[in-house]
Amino acid sequence: MAHLARTPIRLVRLVLLAFTLVLAPAALTAPTPAAAQASPDEVATILAGFTRGQFPATLAAIDALAASGHPRAAEILTALENRRLVFETAGRRVLWKDASGAHFDALTGEPVATPGATTEVRISNAVRRSVQTAMASLTLRAPDPRRRIEAAAAILRARDLSQRDALAQARADEADPTVQRAFDDTLAGLAIADASASEGVRMAAIERLAARGDASARALLLGLPADAPDALREAASEAIAAIDRRLAIQSHVQNVFFGLSLGSVLLLAAIGLAITFGVMGVINMAHGEMVMIGAYATFVVQELMRAFAPGLLDLSLLVALPLAFLSAGLVGVVLERLVIRHLYGRPLETLLATWGVSLILQQAVRSLFGPTNREVTNPSWMSGSLELFGIALTWSRVWIVVFALAVFFTLLVAMKATSFGLRMRAVVQNRRMAASMGIRTPWIDAMTFGLGSGIAGVAGVALSQIDNVSPNLGQSYIIDSFLVVVFGGVGSLWGAFVAALSLGVANKLVEPLAGAVLAKIVILVAVILFIQKRPRGLFALKGRAVES
Repeated sequence: MAHLARTPIRLVRLVLLAFTLVLAPAALTAPTPAAAQASPDEVATILAGFTRGQFPATLAAIDALAASGHPRAAEILTALENRRLVFETAGRRVLWKDASGAHFDALTGEPVATPGATTEVRISNAVRRSVQTAMASLTLRAPDPRRRIEAAAAILRARDLSQRDALAQARADEADPTVQRAFDDTLAGLAIADASASEGVRMAAIERLAARGDASARALLLGLPADAPDALREAASEAIAAIDRRLAIQSHVQNVFFGLSLGSVLLLAAIGLAITFGVMGVINMAHGEMVMIGAYATFVVQELMRAFAPGLLDLSLLVALPLAFLSAGLVGVVLERLVIRHLYGRPLETLLATWGVSLILQQAVRSLFGPTNREVTNPSWMSGSLELFGIALTWSRVWIVVFALAVFFTLLVAMKATSFGLRMRAVVQNRRMAASMGIRTPWIDAMTFGLGSGIAGVAGVALSQIDNVSPNLGQSYIIDSFLVVVFGGVGSLWGAFVAALSLGVANKLVEPLAGAVLAKIVILVAVILFIQKRPRGLFALKGRAVES
């Protein structure tokens, strides 16, 4: 009876032994469970696949090595991809070389001082793709969450179904919600591409990708095989249509944000011009150079901090703001006292004189800093982007919008709540009456010109973060600045605010339909037609005396 009881056990052992012997050659292609680490003998068998000189054996060895848990698998695969994996011709020992050319035993990791004659392991495009996928599976449990997300993306790009089990196990152990979503999306994409998966699994994957609703999900849905069941293809088509509608809405919202960003730039560049043009009626063609001075002040501050206080480089913009305001404002006061005050009431001569001053300032900057563009580094808090409802908003643009609003409302409060603002508004409304009340209008003119120029310098600080700092920086915004001032209403801060933002948004909404150049032409023609109907702009000042 004991003999009969042991018979089934012996049969099971024989079946397992036969199964092992028959499938031993396929051991290279079957991934080892992630939880178990292969023994040295098993790793040696895997490494032997690299010495056979056949691409199928190399591909099988790559997959098996990645699944073996070998501590030096990443170094070996990296060496293979970079043509630094070799084996000794005599002993068939596999070695890998580092960047300096030193040899290491692939099995033990020990350095090999004097290897024998070696042969390089041949690679192909298929081998490179397999290495990239294997490296992705190795980094699914990397400490850095970004590397884990990149690994999942690499597996998805390769549509490597063999990594699905490893990915599923890594997903079960993952605690980071962002990485979890990336793993789930990859698993859904693999399920769609897997013809052997059940219809229910693939339908759930389609629903998940439809809920994700971005361009990557759309691309995955387009990867559904043509021979998929009709129900799956219909569900995928509906999901793609829904994603297209969502992407169209996101595109319009993103264009509106880009328009607000452009409008904020125009507001910063034009708000100082709105003050000087409104108070003195001066067409200042050198206003763009005040913007340029502010940008170069930012460059100088960063260079000094980089040389003497590199640890405080992130605070460079905060230091540059007052210096840019003071430097550009001082240049504005000097320009008004030396040139413009002698040309009041002579607009053509003022235009020509300020244009000549702009050329002088440009050449002076070229002489001091050279004609080439200067690099101004974004601080860390202005780098990267903000993901909001599937829309990527760069932090530099977001901060410029916030900064433009802060400058505008600060200036508005100064105009309404300070004695200087009261005198300035009095001069704007009626210069002669203000002078008769004891207001020193020449002093108001100089300080107003300095204030407008200083704000232009502050605009240069912001523009240095999104544009090239060069002697021609201001020329890119001077025409648009005048357009904003005229469209909004001469001397009106609220007019400049509304005009800048509306022109920026309109320009970005027209660009996808007509192109960048034609969009500017369309906006210019529209403003000209509007001015024909309302010559004083959107917000015309009331009670202002017209002086000859």
